[in-house]
Amino acid sequence: MVTLKKIEQENAELRERLAHLPIQPNPALLEEAQKRAESVQNRIADRITDFAGSMWFVYLHILWFGSWILFGVESYPYGLLTMIVSLEAIFLSTFLLISQNRTDAKRQVVATLEWKTVREEDRQNQELLDLSNQILELTKAIHARTNNR
Repeated sequence: MVTLKKIEQENAELRERLAHLPIQPNPALLEEAQKRAESVQNRIADRITDFAGSMWFVYLHILWFGSWILFGVESYPYGLLTMIVSLEAIFLSTFLLISQNRTDAKRQVVATLEWKTVREEDRQNQELLDLSNQILELTKAIHARTNNR
């Protein structure tokens, strides 16, 4: 059975082995992020999704809901609070979709780059195979001439 301690130990060992390697971001993703940052709308959406996905967002809501109920802003069944939370949920789900679209765009950029790399490697492999076949033919020809003498 895999324990949490064992997983943490393996992760620590992996981090230690990789610590000396320079970490460089994918250039295609950097270019995509730069294009995305050019739009004010995208920058706003990114900041909102970053905040909405943080623990500060959770703490703020705990404080807000607790204060709303504790200070008796309205009485039970909290109709206004329910409406506000429902509207917030609508907007947050929209920002979640925006975030997913952004993630899909990043994946597509990486997939396109990888596909180009695969095609280039395939072309290079074919060249190497052609050269290997030429070398093989030349070797056979040399052996044929030297054996005939």
